[in-house]
Amino acid sequence: MLEHFVYKVETDKSFDTVVENIEKQTAEHKFRVLAVHDVKETLSEKGFEIKPLKIIEVCNAGFANQALGNDIHVSLFMPCKFVVYTENDKTVVMLGRPTMISQMMPEAGLNELAEGVEETLKNVIAASI
Repeated sequence: MLEHFVYKVETDKSFDTVVENIEKQTAEHKFRVLAVHDVKETLSEKGFEIKPLKIIEVCNAGFANQALGNDIHVSLFMPCKFVVYTENDKTVVMLGRPTMISQMMPEAGLNELAEGVEETLKNVIAASI
């Protein structure tokens, strides 16, 4: 069931390399990195220690405008996010599937748009790992 919500892949590339590649490939695929949240650093400031974990928020203004024009409630799921972390000596990349939004909100008519966005973001991952 989780695979309906999450696209997840592993790589032997280093955490830092994958994060750097995602940031670069996002631009190559006509998306923009809006923010990079260093969760490890944030939690460390509060005395908690975890393995490296970054959340990379990305957006394509044209796609966002189109989705919001269909249904303002889509904004609850924006922007798109990549999550990068390490597990069992591997770097893991997760993507919240945009198609999940279209399934949860069928009346918004976002199927085709969500499929295109998801395919593009999967291509970002493929080029990054």
